[in-house]
Amino acid sequence: MEPIRSQGIELEAVFWDLDGTLVDTERHWTAVQTELVESFGGTWTESQALSIMGRSQADSIKVLQRAGVRLSFEEIARRVMEGVRDRISESVHWRPGAAELLAGLRAHGVPCVLVTMSHRHIVGDILNHFPANSFELAVTGDMVTQGKPHPEAYQTAFRHLERTRPRLSRRRVVAIEDSLPGTRAARAAGLPTVGVPHLAPLPAADGLTIWPTLAGRGVPDLHAVIAAADHGRAEGPQGS
Repeated sequence: MEPIRSQGIELEAVFWDLDGTLVDTERHWTAVQTELVESFGGTWTESQALSIMGRSQADSIKVLQRAGVRLSFEEIARRVMEGVRDRISESVHWRPGAAELLAGLRAHGVPCVLVTMSHRHIVGDILNHFPANSFELAVTGDMVTQGKPHPEAYQTAFRHLERTRPRLSRRRVVAIEDSLPGTRAARAAGLPTVGVPHLAPLPAADGLTIWPTLAGRGVPDLHAVIAAADHGRAEGPQGS
């Protein structure tokens, strides 16, 4: 099927966050973090869990150490990843509407790219639950030096996709995220961004379209996002 075009505007790609956006794995991360902190006599609160959601592994480990986990960076990373992988092997739950939108994009020939702070071996475990060839490529947390909210992961994804699509435009690539660090990273990379809040609300921001859920959303809705972004650029600051 040909890509959908609207008023001469073509959606060229969609960059997807993983945890909390495509799949509800945040519960696994929080459970493992809680068990680890409590094993050292500490308490892991909801606000602490939310504070590291969507951020890099390095940022997360620093918070765990401040919460009382007296282990090295490498040992914390190993224990958390092993715990999460064990839980992922048992179940992975799609976020509402995510599987349907992903399938619709594939049917219309729109390339999808995964941009996540999870590391590649965990991502590989999760993708075992996805249809084959769901993503053209994946940028994972261990491929970048600066995690979200820094735009490096999205910039890296764009450069990789641009190698096979030299005329790729940031104005025609939509990012879909659930967290504040993620939406900030995507917007800083110059991408029209859809925020779908999961465990914490997202504040309004320039270049950000907020949807309560992906349920009922399709490719035409993503076209509307890039058309609105183009309209906002044309109007300038007074029209944003």
